[in-house]
Amino acid sequence: MRLTLTTFLLTAAITFLFTTCEKENTASDDEGKNDLFVLVKYKTQPGKQEEALTALNSLILEVKKEPNFVNIKMFLDPADQTNILLYEQWTDEAYYKGEHMNTPHLQKFMGDAREFLAGPPDISSWKLNQNYTLD
Repeated sequence: MRLTLTTFLLTAAITFLFTTCEKENTASDDEGKNDLFVLVKYKTQPGKQEEALTALNSLILEVKKEPNFVNIKMFLDPADQTNILLYEQWTDEAYYKGEHMNTPHLQKFMGDAREFLAGPPDISSWKLNQNYTLD
């Protein structure tokens, strides 16, 4: 009887663990599926990289306060520091393409950017198809 109770409890615990892990994996697979991912590629004028980075950092501090903002990652091209890439994640595409583009801080940045960017940024929008992570 004791062995049967132990076996039952062990089986119940293993079943609970597998069910919990299965639910967690499913949730992470769907995480971000409806979000908008945006790549923004900037090219700075020669010698204006620091000015561009300072302006972008100030802009991002304001953008972080907006609704629907998830995160922004800034990348620098190690071979050419005049190339800057922003990887943005937003929960609402309509907000990003509408209200966000008309915020005072973004409008100010776009006006100021003429002083340090070589031209307008290349902006592309993406939706998550599949997320691959370590098992």
